[in-house]
Amino acid sequence: MSNEKFAPPTRTKERGLERAFLILDYLCTISEPQRPIDIATGMGAPKSSIYELVGLLTTAGLLERTDSEGRVFLGRKLHYWGLNYLKNFDITRHARPVLEWITDQTRETSQLCMLERDKYFVAMMNEGSRPFRISADVGERTPIPWTASGRLLLGHLTTKEILALIPPEDFICPNGGRIDPQEYADSVHKAWKEKFFSFDSIADNFTHCFAAPVLDAEGICQSTVCIIAPKQDAMENYALYRETLIQAGRRLSYLPNISNDYI
Repeated sequence: MSNEKFAPPTRTKERGLERAFLILDYLCTISEPQRPIDIATGMGAPKSSIYELVGLLTTAGLLERTDSEGRVFLGRKLHYWGLNYLKNFDITRHARPVLEWITDQTRETSQLCMLERDKYFVAMMNEGSRPFRISADVGERTPIPWTASGRLLLGHLTTKEILALIPPEDFICPNGGRIDPQEYADSVHKAWKEKFFSFDSIADNFTHCFAAPVLDAEGICQSTVCIIAPKQDAMENYALYRETLIQAGRRLSYLPNISNDYI
């Protein structure tokens, strides 16, 4: 029997597979259907390869056509895969009651936050009991330096690795100011030592953000629990918010000496 079909992929096939994933990532980022030519333009990729890959992804059910003009978007097979992922991803299964507990203790909006390559995103959120909404959109990608969680999610990396990961433009704040990369890396390592970080939000002028790590079996921060609160309340309740988040992070963290289970 020939082993040809089990042969390692060629570099050409690897590049094609990588570009296919980038198409899915691109559509996820822009959050709207696109024609193949628009995808190619937006990605700066060859039109011929994008047309071919869009066709293959559509046939496989990973993309679906949305109109007569050939626009495509993420397919329902991805939703099916996502549902199965959630069944086996302990953090998201255990996080909901913990986020509800954080909000019960603080009245504030609580979040579970993670990284997706070089960006931060809110994976889950529990709305606070305030009459007005203080939160970020679930799934929206944000530059890591703009966030409290970013200081913890990068805590296991060296300064060189941190600066290599974050795009230079992500050190520019929404107001046009600039975060010094070296000072940022130093703040990451300081936050990691303390296993907690909070600061006045870079995205607005009236909230304060708190974050505590959720550690995996190797002691690496794979996610964080967070609170977004008005500055005045954050000042008045700082100790409560800090202790609540630290306890919540520990409840979700994996400790290898606790019978392979969560606290």
